[in-house]
Amino acid sequence: MKSARDIFFQHIAQTTPFALGIEVEKAEGSYLFGPNGEKYLDLVSGIGVSNLGHGHPHIKEAIHQQVDKHLHTMVYGEFIQDSPNKLAEKLVDLLPESLNCVYFVNSGAESIEGALKLAKRYTQRTEIIAFRGAYHGSTHGALSVSGNETKKRAFRPLLPDVRFLHFNEESELKQISKKTAAVIVETVQGDAGVRIPKPGYLKALKARCEEVGALLILDEIQSGMGRTGKLFAFEHFGIVPDILCTAKALGGGLPLGAFISDLKIMQSLTEKPMLGHITTFGGNPVSCAAALATLEVIEQESLLKKVEEKGQRFVELLQHPRIKEIRRIGLFFAFEFESEEEVAQIVEGCLKEGIITFWFLSNPNSFRIAPPLNIEDKDIDWACSVIRSQIEALD
Repeated sequence: MKSARDIFFQHIAQTTPFALGIEVEKAEGSYLFGPNGEKYLDLVSGIGVSNLGHGHPHIKEAIHQQVDKHLHTMVYGEFIQDSPNKLAEKLVDLLPESLNCVYFVNSGAESIEGALKLAKRYTQRTEIIAFRGAYHGSTHGALSVSGNETKKRAFRPLLPDVRFLHFNEESELKQISKKTAAVIVETVQGDAGVRIPKPGYLKALKARCEEVGALLILDEIQSGMGRTGKLFAFEHFGIVPDILCTAKALGGGLPLGAFISDLKIMQSLTEKPMLGHITTFGGNPVSCAAALATLEVIEQESLLKKVEEKGQRFVELLQHPRIKEIRRIGLFFAFEFESEEEVAQIVEGCLKEGIITFWFLSNPNSFRIAPPLNIEDKDIDWACSVIRSQIEALD
């Protein structure tokens, strides 16, 4: 009989030659557990998905209740279902007035694809402005507006009429013109290593978009759902996007994404042609139930109020001269070192000690920490002691 490891590497398609290969039997709170007593503290939340940790009882109960009602019933946009209805109502109640219409999809990349199509359809323009260092997903459209040329080269030709600017360079915003359908930007650049907007930058970007009639798409697939201490990161910067993309933590551990806009903009997908965007599984009722429960937990447990305090605790405990820079907003960190080799040594050393950290595809000199928002202080303290010991052990 083949082992689980053999099946994984022989029959499940691999994304890299060096998968972590941790065998997971169960997960609870901030921890993953293996079949032979292994225990791992998850400091990356499944790469931004498990913002409330694993197996929160309120989310599991919501899933159980929905499963007992029904699963998938019809392609998106045809039937009225309680679970997506309640989630949409909750989201628009929490968002600014102009973000009042939700299109549910299955993933972050799909939310990007939908947002790009919506912007082109509404403005009847073709040019998309994106940013160097950006990561928006791996589907063709999302890859087209991502900045990692190494990842893109093998899949060209990609979308035409995409122009790239440098993030945080206000002088380049004049390149946004009346030919531009939309500007797409991560509110906080994630894969580039937690690059935070300079004061006033996003306001200037929004003003330029309004001046020329371009739509502003904010990608909050990683930075949303409380990661920065606000429900969505744009709340820190005094702007409101025309289209908001969210996914990852939105589904509370289940696949769910959404792009959100004003009804008058969103209606442009309903005709000329009809079915301007369509998805079979978007708005899956079980995923929507989990997402609604996630929002309820964030509110009921006042988790946003605790994010900054926990973030500061990490910073205070991880001061070290080998760290060149700590970039942080809320509980979203990049710790930069001299070399990619140092980062690899730290990540691998932490894993052997039962701590899961990870690197950034487009910033290999940094490792990421983005733990569950409800991580306990004792776990922060232990994790930081392990990370510091790995830094001390660098060659």
